[in-house]
Amino acid sequence: MILRNKLLPIIASMGLVIAIAVAIGSERKTPPAQPIAEPARAPFKSYIGGAGIVEASTDNISVGTSISGIVKRVCVVVGDRVRAGQPLFEIDDRELRAESLVKEASLVKARASVEEARASLRDYESQYALVRGVTDGRAVSVDDVQKRRDALLLAKARVESAKAAVVYAESDLKSTQSAIDRLTVRGPLDCEVLQVNVRPGEYAATGVLSTPLMRLGNLDLLHIRVDIDENDAWRFKQGARAVASLRGNRDLKADVFFVRVEPYVTPKTSLTGSSTERVDTRVLQIIYGFDRNLLPVYVGQQMDVFIEIPVSS
Repeated sequence: MILRNKLLPIIASMGLVIAIAVAIGSERKTPPAQPIAEPARAPFKSYIGGAGIVEASTDNISVGTSISGIVKRVCVVVGDRVRAGQPLFEIDDRELRAESLVKEASLVKARASVEEARASLRDYESQYALVRGVTDGRAVSVDDVQKRRDALLLAKARVESAKAAVVYAESDLKSTQSAIDRLTVRGPLDCEVLQVNVRPGEYAATGVLSTPLMRLGNLDLLHIRVDIDENDAWRFKQGARAVASLRGNRDLKADVFFVRVEPYVTPKTSLTGSSTERVDTRVLQIIYGFDRNLLPVYVGQQMDVFIEIPVSS
């Protein structure tokens, strides 16, 4: 009993010491976490700030196909510079080429029919010529003359019909040849290949795809699509100076020049590359441009843009 009476005060004292130590430790201030990269700073006294995304000066062109099918050959790789009309990829054309051969044979047959009709016409012309100038009804009857004239007219009609059949066969063949040509998807303009999302043997579908078959763009000059909040839209003045800083390194910045305003306030698109992701904010989109040699940036990269506005705004 005496030993228990001595232990209890000791244990209580130790608990008190521990509680005091914990209380003192909890009062220590945790140092704030340092940012991985310092945020960009505006070089203007009065400005509008906006997030921008780098894109090609031609906009990012999503390439598709007007005729679906299995991809036979891909003619380019990422980074290639292509000329307008240069093949990008080809869809399997075996079925249409077989159809084209059939229509070529039909065209040959139609042209032969024209020659046959013309030969027949010449025969009827000669037969009618024999009786056309005869005035003696005892030599040739009126009925025979009429029949030969009608036969001549019918032969002329057959020639015209055969010619029309040739025109139809030529048009039908050209239609198939045009479809074959459309199976080769070509570059719409001089540009650079940004993405290739299709491989030989894969099925290329038509329509608007969430992931386009290819992305193209002219990168000689780059654009920045800047979103500014609709509440700041009235403060913006066309032609205003702006500076763009690379997201993640504020020291990499450049003066950018005004290109245009897209005068339609739209729901903000989340800068992930997908046009289906929306937020509640509505924004005015302003396009600025700069030479690609000024900054080591890539299409799709985010930038912080500061646009100068009058101090009185």
